[in-house]
Amino acid sequence: MDPLSPFALIIGAIFVNNVVLAQFLGICPFLGVSKDVKSSLGMGGAVLFVMLLATVVTYLIYQYLLVPFNLVYLQTIAYILVIAGLVQMVEIVLKKIAPALYQTLGVFLPLITTNCAVLGVAILVIQKEMNLLQSTIYAASIAIGFTLALVIFAGLREQMELTGGAKGMKGVPIALVTAGILAMAFMGFGGIVPTP
Repeated sequence: MDPLSPFALIIGAIFVNNVVLAQFLGICPFLGVSKDVKSSLGMGGAVLFVMLLATVVTYLIYQYLLVPFNLVYLQTIAYILVIAGLVQMVEIVLKKIAPALYQTLGVFLPLITTNCAVLGVAILVIQKEMNLLQSTIYAASIAIGFTLALVIFAGLREQMELTGGAKGMKGVPIALVTAGILAMAFMGFGGIVPTP
């Protein structure tokens, strides 16, 4: 990977290559948990924690286990197992520390296990040949971008619920149109910084 400044890596991951709005990873929780801002922030925090841990652990597994023993073909399976284990850990911790948030997230918390954004970032850092520090910065920035998109979208959806609208556009149709407009808005950040 070409050496990018940490600033360019952060801005690029949050705004230019937003994981949801530009790369279209993590759409399920984006549409499912974005009905209110509070649950969106909770989901964003959980994704940040899991994505950071998963990226570091999978990077180390790849560099010090899969490559030396010529087991690179097991990369996806190993990553999925690591992510599933981390999500279970987050679920147990949230159940004890924040039961209200645990109830609010409901079925979407286990969906982090199948959130392709978490797996996608773990694979992307290897494909882009990032080192551990770059991988960690990139994962944190991607998670922050995911949370930003989720919270903005949740705020817009809350506002649309209050103002009403056309009967045929309520619910999912207006949510999809809004997501598309939000994605176009984020396209305006393109070209600000070089992206990995």
